[in-house]
Amino acid sequence: MKLRPPLLRPRLFRLRTILLCVMLMVLVLPLGGLYFFRIYENELVQQTERELIAQAAALSAGYRQLLRNLDKAEPYGRLLEKNTGSLAYAGTYPIPPDAPYTPIFPGLSLFDPIQPPRPLAKPAQAPSDELARRAGMLLRPILQDTQQITLSGIRLLSPNGVVIAGREEVGLSLAQIPEVAEALQGRYAGVIRQRISDEPPPPLYSISRGANIRVFIAFPVLENGRLQGVFYLSRTPDNILKHLYAVKGRVLLAGIGLLAIVIMIVTLASSAIARPIRELILQTEKVKSGEQKVIESLQNPATIEIARLSESFADMSRALSERTDYIRRFATHVSHEFKTPLTSIQGALELLQDHAETMPEERRQRFIANLLADTYRLRQLVNRLLELAHADALRPSRQVFCNLPEVIDPLKHRYAERGLQIELDTAPVQSLAVAPEVLEAVFVNLFENSLQHGATQLQIRSERRAEALRIGLQDNGTGISRENRGKIFTPFFTTRRNAGGTGLGLEIVASLLKAYGAEIELGECLEGALFWVCLPIK
Repeated sequence: MKLRPPLLRPRLFRLRTILLCVMLMVLVLPLGGLYFFRIYENELVQQTERELIAQAAALSAGYRQLLRNLDKAEPYGRLLEKNTGSLAYAGTYPIPPDAPYTPIFPGLSLFDPIQPPRPLAKPAQAPSDELARRAGMLLRPILQDTQQITLSGIRLLSPNGVVIAGREEVGLSLAQIPEVAEALQGRYAGVIRQRISDEPPPPLYSISRGANIRVFIAFPVLENGRLQGVFYLSRTPDNILKHLYAVKGRVLLAGIGLLAIVIMIVTLASSAIARPIRELILQTEKVKSGEQKVIESLQNPATIEIARLSESFADMSRALSERTDYIRRFATHVSHEFKTPLTSIQGALELLQDHAETMPEERRQRFIANLLADTYRLRQLVNRLLELAHADALRPSRQVFCNLPEVIDPLKHRYAERGLQIELDTAPVQSLAVAPEVLEAVFVNLFENSLQHGATQLQIRSERRAEALRIGLQDNGTGISRENRGKIFTPFFTTRRNAGGTGLGLEIVASLLKAYGAEIELGECLEGALFWVCLPIK
């Protein structure tokens, strides 16, 4: 079965390309899972920061309104303004309808360095404002109720960084903490710090970075561009394992998707490697059992290497099949060629054994002459078979080259003495990739054929064909009949059997040339015989 035309065949990839893709997929799956894990965990951190910003914004709005109301109701608020200059309230300040929006977006990331645990609070260097302390006392129960629901750590700081409301550290200063110092300048600040827990986390939590961190934000409270306080909030992000359990349906769906990818990878590897190999094994088993004569090329080899392997198996199978058929035919011919003279020898010997004493001398000599002739024929046949075996087993040397004139010139003189004139009309000298002794053996066999068919002249001409030299040898002998043209390359076919011909000369020539990638064919001519020999050029 032949391969489909190139236009109909699917694109083939190299086996190493498919293996590389499979290995990359195997590598990407866990890395992709870890990356997804980290991205999801980072999203939880930003979600926590976003919630803290929302809480701080709501508490800041309430704190500003509280200060306005206190200033309106308490005359000592204006007195404080005169004494400290830090707070200034002259009633409520409604937000104008066209006031611009100033959103604060979360910017924390687990990919940034994690800061050490939060430094401890220090004693305050100066007392906080009286109005701020009063507002903090009023906000304290609100902050505690908020903490019960949000689980956030909430502290309200005065404009000089002293804690005025919260569960702990009231009256102490946090102004030395970097994010608080940034907020005291009127700018929002957020940071991720290492978390100090009183209880060791479960072993399963070790795969999550979010279990050992805490998000801190410092949110400045501004009124008309002046700082009125800072809300300092903190909370541990939600644990990713809890989230994954909460969305276990989606996790299961993702696991099914990963399983499908693994199955696809296995199927790809099986289709690209295992399936074609199984098909080749199946075909070899069929050839072994006799169900199939030769191995056929695979229709869908999947990879370039498997395609080449399939074609190599098919070529080897065809070559072995052809070799087997050749050996079978050769054995049949050899047995026939040996059987005829052996039968003749046996008959003559039996007659001589039974009637040697009564047989006339002339007849006895004739029988002996026939025995010698048959023995000579067997010897010739054995010699030619040895030459053919040598030609079939020839291992050419690719480093040996020769030129046509240097091989032909010595033969011209040798055959001129035997009545065969050789004329050489060749193209410019070419270096041929053939051993000189092999080329000489080829020409000797062809010259002998010409002599045996009554030729007196032989003309040799050559022409360049791409990377080969095509040599034509035409003689003026009796030529080859039309009915015998298709048989001359058949082993043991000869029209000169009675003259000692074995019919192996052209078979030996073809085997010698085949070893060097050359070939011989019979050409068309009006007189004599024409053979074309195509030889590779160096």
